Amino acid sequence: MPSIVVSPLARIAEMAVRHGCTEMISLVAKGQDFHRPGIITKARHLTLGMNDITFAGTGDLVAPQEDHVRQIITFAQEWDRARPLLVHCWMGVSRSPAAALIAALAAEPDQDDAELVQRLRQASPFATPNSRLIEIGDAVLERNGRLIAAVRMIGRGADADGNAPFVLPLLVEGATVAD
Repeated sequence: MPSIVVSPLARIAEMAVRHGCTEMISLVAKGQDFHRPGIITKARHLTLGMNDITFAGTGDLVAPQEDHVRQIITFAQEWDRARPLLVHCWMGVSRSPAAALIAALAAEPDQDDAELVQRLRQASPFATPNSRLIEIGDAVLERNGRLIAAVRMIGRGADADGNAPFVLPLLVEGATVAD
């Protein structure tokens, strides 16, 4: 079953190898340096420079933008789903869970937003998807507020130490998009 592995930066190599990921989305501060795991193909690695903030106009910090979301969507739509997609940010708690939801809906647009977000919460009690990414994703994917409402329903995740990767299945086990 296709899935998205969400990880903190410190564990991307381990998660890529463990899950056989060959594609990765990195959501990191602009200019943040890190080593791309060798199993990840350079051609299928998207790096987006943004900070984990929810509003623009904060000095040198870069808020998530519509262009970032459009790049996530395009990348996810080009993902062949033969192997899990790895998505990471610094701690794996805010930007990457939001990007994972956006990627999941881009790859499988017919799935129910609330069910997807509940799968996220079941997979991670810590995830608190970045609200700005979710709002932009909802608009660009034309979810008509469903993604925003679903994320609000799960509320803030538990406090995390940034060391809790998780796997988000694209669909409910045994289900197909036509179900």
